[in-house]
Amino acid sequence: MSDLFADIKSRMGGNARKIVFPEGLDERILTAASKLKKEGLVNPVLVGIKEKIEQKAKEIQVDISEVEILDPSTYSEFEEMVTAFVERRKGKNTAEDARKMLLDENYFGTMLVYMNKADGLVSGAAHSTADTVRPALQIIKTKEGVKKTSGVFIMVRDDEKYVFADCAINIAPNSQDLAEIAISSAETARLFNIDPRVAMLSFSTKGSAKSEETEKVSEAVSIAKELAPDLTLDGEFQFDAAFVPSVAEKKAPGSVLKGDANVFVFPGLEAGNIGYKIAQRLGGFDAVGPILQGLNKPVNDLSRGCSSEDAYKLALITAAQAIEAQ
Repeated sequence: MSDLFADIKSRMGGNARKIVFPEGLDERILTAASKLKKEGLVNPVLVGIKEKIEQKAKEIQVDISEVEILDPSTYSEFEEMVTAFVERRKGKNTAEDARKMLLDENYFGTMLVYMNKADGLVSGAAHSTADTVRPALQIIKTKEGVKKTSGVFIMVRDDEKYVFADCAINIAPNSQDLAEIAISSAETARLFNIDPRVAMLSFSTKGSAKSEETEKVSEAVSIAKELAPDLTLDGEFQFDAAFVPSVAEKKAPGSVLKGDANVFVFPGLEAGNIGYKIAQRLGGFDAVGPILQGLNKPVNDLSRGCSSEDAYKLALITAAQAIEAQ
């Protein structure tokens, strides 16, 4: 795990990115922001009432004297933000609506990213995933060719690193969704110096069972290969056929994957969520994430049970995503 973040940090030397934390009153966020600012790798921005945030930091003995704090109610460029929001929403919200909505810290923080006044956002310590993701989808939106954002975990154990997707967002992705998730997950893998070899998972290997579920994955493979012909990708695979060379040789001898996959795309959220937690709890892997992908600019969602260290690490990842997106 330390090697993973050492590599990320090495790419940030002299290239600090501004990351917004909408939950400026949360003790974990204050602790993470203080550490990030002290190291100089990320420039944190806290959202909230300055006096209250400073008082909270004083109570928990955290130094945020050099950390930028922005209060939506006193923000000097608030009206400019209102205008930009109304334009972005294309008539779905009036200026009056915008003034109310932008007092919400997640909407305000997301607009800072959209307006290039910050490079990314980390929220979720005190908000639901929906509260974090909704503004991002409405304002930042997904990249061209991507209809839905998705969430991955980087699974780390000693020198091993794998990408599991989608384990956070899409409950029942269709074939097009799965293809997009596969391509986005390969991009995320490269961010962590993983040369992506993508396996599309199912309970069947290369037609060993036939059902709507297996055909959905098989079709996703075809779509992904058409969209990204240079990507090393195949399926549908049972996990052992994707991961164990001797099983791959028996079940899929003609595949470009030889039991050496390192990016695993699950057929649905149920399987993905269960899968990563089994690897985490039984396999002893550290699960880094969820990392949101497919958006035009990086926004990431913490668990409400997160620690200050989780917030710190996710901010580093978000900054790395911002650098990669340049």
